[in-house]
Amino acid sequence: MASTTAHNIGTSQNEMVVEIPNHTNGTTLPNPKPSLPTIGENPNKDDDTDYSQRGQWLRAAVLGANDGLVSVASIMMGVGAVKEDIAAMLLSGFAGLVAGACSMAIGEFVSVYTQYDIEKEQLKRESKNEEEEDEEKKELEKLPSPYQAALASALAFSVGAVVPLLGAVFIRNYRVRLGVVAAVVSLALLVFGGVGAVLGNTSVKKSCIRVLIGGWTAMAITFGLTKLIGATGL
Repeated sequence: MASTTAHNIGTSQNEMVVEIPNHTNGTTLPNPKPSLPTIGENPNKDDDTDYSQRGQWLRAAVLGANDGLVSVASIMMGVGAVKEDIAAMLLSGFAGLVAGACSMAIGEFVSVYTQYDIEKEQLKRESKNEEEEDEEKKELEKLPSPYQAALASALAFSVGAVVPLLGAVFIRNYRVRLGVVAAVVSLALLVFGGVGAVLGNTSVKKSCIRVLIGGWTAMAITFGLTKLIGATGL
């Protein structure tokens, strides 16, 4: 509560008493101005979004699409190094799409199911009464589904694998076809890298560069080795 301090002001005819409010209890008036972030301070530092929870499905989706894109594009580039026929290039790419999608689905199914069994047995060992058994059931419900993980991986791989196939299907000229496939794949790599970085709240530039260099390296190695083996007559 504010107290007052009296100040006497003398004049030649009378005295005037002026009371001036004095806040002696240590209280301060609220500052109406909002606080501004300090220079260099992250404005999103109070963001409580748990980006680690996105890790499982983000890894399966983005990395699956990248695998399909790079794998099938590398196969097509390798076949294109020794075969100018568009049919051979497209058939090899389609075979890579089917085989890769099945491989991703089976691998993800086995991996997640193994994790599910391990955590299930661990929860059983830790539960000792009915209350803990109820908690165990809730924990098991949070575990990822092996079937959903397998389907998601297969679909993600297929989405990435379709890109180089679409880039080559309408191009009859051999050299132009190889150039178009490389350009389309590069653009898709940048998109996938950027989407993964945004969803994971990481550096978009670093992610795009890393994914692009990796894709180029895979295609170059496959093209070069296949060309070398084809030139030797093996």
